[in-house]
Amino acid sequence: MDNPEIIKPKRFKLMPILILALMGAGVIMLISASRDMSTYSTFSQVKRSGDTAKVVGRLAKDKPMYYNAEENPNLFKFFMTDQQGEIHEVTLKAAKPQDFELSEQVVATGSFVGDEFVASSILMKCPSKYKNEEVMVRSNM
Repeated sequence: MDNPEIIKPKRFKLMPILILALMGAGVIMLISASRDMSTYSTFSQVKRSGDTAKVVGRLAKDKPMYYNAEENPNLFKFFMTDQQGEIHEVTLKAAKPQDFELSEQVVATGSFVGDEFVASSILMKCPSKYKNEEVMVRSNM
């Protein structure tokens, strides 16, 4: 009796597919992380581009700040001077951070809505006598 050859189906190797999937996930993670590591912009650059960006500057202490916890505890407005000396009002839809007036530097992440810079988060650098602490505040948009 003839023994017919048994044709075995080729096994699909799972390991190469798994490696490719992990490499793809890694590339996607790097791309999304690189968006957050963007360089700092100025107010005029953000206004021109219309994108969300990080603006580094200092609190304009000679301008008024607005925060009324009784009226709206999630609305804080202040003026900030960017690295080019341009001053804009910044709106943060979150509570005013404690000791905000003492911050040496502010990094506001946001975009312009009309002529208003709306921040989704701010990062404050406190003076050295406060141990160079950085305080992050996120908006609850």
